Amino acid sequence: MLETARAIIAAKGLRSLKVRDVAEAADCSIGSVYNEFGDFDGLILTVNRETVEALAARLNAVPKDDPIRQLHGLAETYLAFFTEHANLLRSLYEHRMEDDRPFPEDILLMVMRAFALMHDPLVRLMPGRDGADIALQARMMFSAVHGIISLGLEERMVAVPPDKLREQVAQFVDTYLAGLGVAPAPERTAQ
Repeated sequence: MLETARAIIAAKGLRSLKVRDVAEAADCSIGSVYNEFGDFDGLILTVNRETVEALAARLNAVPKDDPIRQLHGLAETYLAFFTEHANLLRSLYEHRMEDDRPFPEDILLMVMRAFALMHDPLVRLMPGRDGADIALQARMMFSAVHGIISLGLEERMVAVPPDKLREQVAQFVDTYLAGLGVAPAPERTAQ
């Protein structure tokens, strides 16, 4: 059931996921899906948890030796993951819980831990800066990188063309850091 749900979301997006299709592909009843996952949200949340875990594993593998290279590596890794798993990642952001129930705390914490990986390099680049301000800067930086990538891959309106995304994301990271008073790494300025 889970593999079927993941495959449908990956291929066609969250809106295409129907309990009936999952049950038919798994050769079981709709009730069996609900028994296994509690409700439709439970099935989607299980797929989303796996997506966040896979993303976090990739982001955690980015070398941490140099903070500027780490920030660039995080942005490049996010771009690569988004390119490979666009619909699965979109599912994470698009899913709304039925009956306005709150999003499960464990998924929110997983997402926050993954995105907080931008926090440590910013702390190292801006020693003495207020921790709350750095946390805000990390969230803003992630949000901007996500937006550039998301719009670019969807080729929406005035988005960055997909073939220019890597270059433009790297340029954004350098520009953002410059705005924070952090000079780009010497090898970046030579490019």
